[in-house]
Amino acid sequence: MTILLGYHTYSQSKLDGYIETGLKNNEIIKQHNFDINKSLYALKEAHSLFYPSVSLNANYTKAEGGRTIDIPIRDMLNSVYSTLNQLTNSNAFPALQNQSVLINPDNFYDAKIHTTMPLLNFEIIYNKRIKTQQNSLQKTELEIYKRELVKEIKIAYYKYLQSIEGIKIYEDALKLVKENERVNQSLFKNEKINRTAVLRSENEVIRIESNLQTAKQTSNNAKSYFNFLINQQLDSEIEADNQNELLPEAMVSENTQNREELAKLGLAKELNGNVSKLTQSYWFPKLSAFADVGFQDFDFEINKDSRYYFAGVALEWNIFSGNKNKYKLRQVEEDNKKISSQIDNVKQQLLLQFQVTQNNLQSALEQFKANKNQKESAKNYNDDITKLYKEGQAIYIELLDAQNQWVNAQLNTNIALFNSWIAYAELERANATFTLNQ
Repeated sequence: MTILLGYHTYSQSKLDGYIETGLKNNEIIKQHNFDINKSLYALKEAHSLFYPSVSLNANYTKAEGGRTIDIPIRDMLNSVYSTLNQLTNSNAFPALQNQSVLINPDNFYDAKIHTTMPLLNFEIIYNKRIKTQQNSLQKTELEIYKRELVKEIKIAYYKYLQSIEGIKIYEDALKLVKENERVNQSLFKNEKINRTAVLRSENEVIRIESNLQTAKQTSNNAKSYFNFLINQQLDSEIEADNQNELLPEAMVSENTQNREELAKLGLAKELNGNVSKLTQSYWFPKLSAFADVGFQDFDFEINKDSRYYFAGVALEWNIFSGNKNKYKLRQVEEDNKKISSQIDNVKQQLLLQFQVTQNNLQSALEQFKANKNQKESAKNYNDDITKLYKEGQAIYIELLDAQNQWVNAQLNTNIALFNSWIAYAELERANATFTLNQ
């Protein structure tokens, strides 16, 4: 920030404190932080896809009826068994019956630990990269909002200082016109002036009092808005800096290339590139491994024959999908062209914004210098006419005109002074030169 040293070491200290408070308490910033945390968890979720997935699976079936498998044991073995019994002169080989086995297992359980793990999957690789860039985008958007908030806080603060200085000017003017009223009433009683001057002086008191009340209401509104920006009670008192007519520096080096808006578009382009690669990963195979370890048997029996393991490798390779991914890729390519065009356009917009705000600051400074010279002239003129009026060499209309010029010159100078700082706040925002505490 390029500011005259006297102002920076004294006046900016209070404002910097308010800016810090605003950045800390602002509800929109808190909401942005929630979004950043959410995107961070999404990134961790994407990273977790690289690890094995383990689950416990169990089922029990009870069945009756339905399809069966017929096993002709009697037809195949009884004749053989009868011959063996004759040869051995025994009944060692009994007669058998044909069997009919249910396809649906009855009173059967299967409990296992099922583990899967990706070995080669480009989708989860690019998905992780996309989530990383989305998190960075959230952070960049937060930086953009912070800069805008800082600008708004500064402008609101300068408008508040402008309003309280305006109140002081009107209070001094009220003292002046009340003194005029007192003097004119005394002169009228002594028949040195007519009643017109008295009535005019009374009207001036009423007018200045009305302007003073309006200035106070404007100041109250400025105070409420400033407190709203920093998330404090709307009627909280604000510590006002003593400005002393110090001015900002008009010449500032151009820094628009470091604007977060360009960084955001750059991130969006990188993210879109990974979306393109994610779409292209359709052509690559997916390889994963799986393993099951568990028990299965009838009647809830558990023994060495119940134990089993089952493992393998799975390959998935899409061959054809009706050109669906081809057209998706074309859409991504068009988005990329659009972002590139936006980057070029935004660069020009930001440069234009910088030049306009810098010109506005220079104009505001020139206006302040002109108003300050007018204020000095108006003060001298008012002093001279006041002296002449007291000596009876000037009429009241001349005195009133001189006083109004003096009051208006003070108001215009006050407005121009803080308009210069408001213009500087706009330039600082356009140039992204305010240092944000991370």
